[in-house]
Amino acid sequence: MTTTSGGTRAHRLYSVVVFVLLASLDNVAIGLVPPLYGPIADSLDVPQRLVGLVTAVSFLVSAVAAVGWAYVGDRTNRKPLLMAGTLLWAAGTAGSAFAPGYPVFLSAQLVAAVGLGAVGSVGFSVVTDLISPRRRGLVMSFWGLSQGIGTLAGTLVGGILGAADWRRPFLLLSLVGLAATAAYLFTYDVRRGQSEPELAGALAHGAEYDYRISRADLPRILDRRTNRWLVLQGLTAQAAFGSLVWLPVLFTERAEDQGYSPATAIVVGSVFATLFQLGGVFSIVGGLAGDALQRRTPRGRALVAAIGILAAVPFYLVLFFVPLRIDVPDGAGAGAVIGAVLASVLTEPTVGLSLLAAVLALALTSANSPNWFALIADVNPPEHRGTVYSLGNLVNGIGRAAGNGLVGVAIHALRGAFPPPLNFAVGLAAFQLFFIPTGIMYWLASRTSPRDIDNVHTLLHTRAERL
Repeated sequence: MTTTSGGTRAHRLYSVVVFVLLASLDNVAIGLVPPLYGPIADSLDVPQRLVGLVTAVSFLVSAVAAVGWAYVGDRTNRKPLLMAGTLLWAAGTAGSAFAPGYPVFLSAQLVAAVGLGAVGSVGFSVVTDLISPRRRGLVMSFWGLSQGIGTLAGTLVGGILGAADWRRPFLLLSLVGLAATAAYLFTYDVRRGQSEPELAGALAHGAEYDYRISRADLPRILDRRTNRWLVLQGLTAQAAFGSLVWLPVLFTERAEDQGYSPATAIVVGSVFATLFQLGGVFSIVGGLAGDALQRRTPRGRALVAAIGILAAVPFYLVLFFVPLRIDVPDGAGAGAVIGAVLASVLTEPTVGLSLLAAVLALALTSANSPNWFALIADVNPPEHRGTVYSLGNLVNGIGRAAGNGLVGVAIHALRGAFPPPLNFAVGLAAFQLFFIPTGIMYWLASRTSPRDIDNVHTLLHTRAERL
């Protein structure tokens, strides 16, 4: 029952589950704020766009902090870093709930963002050391799916629990953060490189993979051409993905345009946005497809991501422009509104068509996440992965912050030409065109990845002989 890499099978499984589930919490925190832009802005007496700016800045701060967390994690014990990061974002989330004004709310969110930077970057490094290359796409799909579920949970909890009092969801999430810290205590310290077949024999005989990243390695990381494409694609991909945090606002505006009260409209917007993002569960299919094609050609993962991204664009356009007829009981409780929204999928053709377009769009773009994660692990040695992930995440954060912040500006600017909610639809649709250069960069990565993967295999074989 004991694995050669340390820990029982049950302990390994528990550790994987903990890391995957807790990776979703950073996206819960991110998804919590957008459905509550209106109530938070009213409570803090600031324009709604300033609350949207908090989300955009938080993306960027979290990404910058992740670089530092990851570099330290690639040099030292990763478990204490994960626990410290989790406690930090829990404290920031609790501070957000008690914020008396906008400056304190912004400061608390930025504290939380610094802590969140550890969860993704250091956690990614740990998970890649737990999973063999043959199954990386599948497990990384669960990693990515957990983050998508976290965004959905944040949207749903924020919209429903925060409809009457926007502070309650923040208090709840801070308590979950404390529980997450306790869960980390029972995971075991994963050995660096333990999932690599080339190192398995040496590690089984007691050797230790003691290679660590240094400053001299940074130019080598950037010299890998696949790394360049994997990092740069995040700028355009996340500009599109970042704009989607305004999806609940689009459906809220549509509900208000049909005469519903703000409280009911917020619940409607949150439920529709959550329902329409369910296509993200198909990231598992994207991960499996990447694993399968990668066994046939070393270009496989990048090709799956490229095809998925490019094919999704038309379905996003349908989602934004198909008119919805919303029929829910105004002023009713959240349960009645949710039931009415779910029933409309079957009774209202436009809702059903929108759901189909959303599922297809999200299913296709979800091929991006697991194959991006797996490719980073495939083309980099173990001691570089956390740092490369964090560099990619930094560019992702810049793109996501730009998408999140600029789409709000674009929507406001379009108000003169397109009355609400059409200005929201036009603005969101324009930002999905950023997926086109993203798909092209994945295709370019498919041409460079075979050589980079082969170089990593050769390097690990050589190191195994020296251990």
